[in-house]
Amino acid sequence: MGKVVLVTGAARQLGGRFVRRIQRDPEVERVIAVDAVEPTHQLGAAEFVRADIRRPEIAKVLAEHDVDTVVHLDVTGTALGGGGRTSVKETNVIGTMQLLGACQKSPRIRRLVIKSSTNVYGSAPRDPAVFTETTPAKALPSGGFAKDAVEVEGYVRGFARRRPDVAVCVLRFANILGPRVDSPLAEYLSLPVLPTVLGYDPRLQFVHEDDVVEVLRLAAHEPRRATLNSGTFNVAGDGVLLLSQCARRLGRPTVPVLLPAVTWVGTALRTVGITDFAPEQIRLLTHGRVVSTVQMREVLGFSPRYSTAEALADFARHRGPGLLPPERLAGVVDRLAGSTAPTGDASAASPPSSTALSTVHDGA
Repeated sequence: MGKVVLVTGAARQLGGRFVRRIQRDPEVERVIAVDAVEPTHQLGAAEFVRADIRRPEIAKVLAEHDVDTVVHLDVTGTALGGGGRTSVKETNVIGTMQLLGACQKSPRIRRLVIKSSTNVYGSAPRDPAVFTETTPAKALPSGGFAKDAVEVEGYVRGFARRRPDVAVCVLRFANILGPRVDSPLAEYLSLPVLPTVLGYDPRLQFVHEDDVVEVLRLAAHEPRRATLNSGTFNVAGDGVLLLSQCARRLGRPTVPVLLPAVTWVGTALRTVGITDFAPEQIRLLTHGRVVSTVQMREVLGFSPRYSTAEALADFARHRGPGLLPPERLAGVVDRLAGSTAPTGDASAASPPSSTALSTVHDGA
């Protein structure tokens, strides 16, 4: 018989995409999609079960459908259906505890995949240049989704010790971007003007939502030859971008704010519902974070299709131009370069378009 895969968080866009994708795998017999609310998107031939993972009823779902593989995607920083921060934390932490308890009691469970985040490393001024999977955080997150992710991973490690017969794969995703992504960072990057911290230009990594779906699928199956898909893995696209480079590529002007005033700005944005400027978000946009993906490539055997820059570019195409479209900004730079060139200089007759574009796009 083929696999019976249960997916939590099916009402979210990412969960729905994964549910539809994994149904096409020949080794999968059935897919059970679970969420506390009805999804607004199609789930294909998957069987949807409306269940709240915060309640013991999830154990009945596992038993009734003979589930052998669980992909837990209902760990997120954004509320669904108008819920607030309290609801999000309960789903992340209490929901994970209930789900792991149900998995522990189920003799059929053989594989567990957990969606986590590189937020577990935190963001601090004395962070290492690059985090590996075994690098301890200099300062553990004190609240918000980052703290939830730390607690979730702690419960998962406890489960792995109690059930060594279950293959457990924890995927720590960098900031996810793409056409349909709904996250605090995506909302921030969609603002017409980006508030930044004066004097800081953090390094950022992104992973495209298509790559997220594919690596989840890889983790949900038996490992391919010469690979191992149990353990903890950082998942991010190649390359790093500075926040200033992101702003230019998106065509969004920036407004530097003194660090003491950033908290007030975040509170104001949350009040009007524009974006979730939680403390860990502020720290990320101050100190940045870069993780190593060597284990992802050499052990897990996964190579993302999109680099960090390509994930941002696809996000930008679907979000529309900003107030300062990159092409227009590049043209202004070209004209300024031509008008300020010395008389008789050969470069004045031929404005350095490619150089200007490189300056605008790459921050050279």
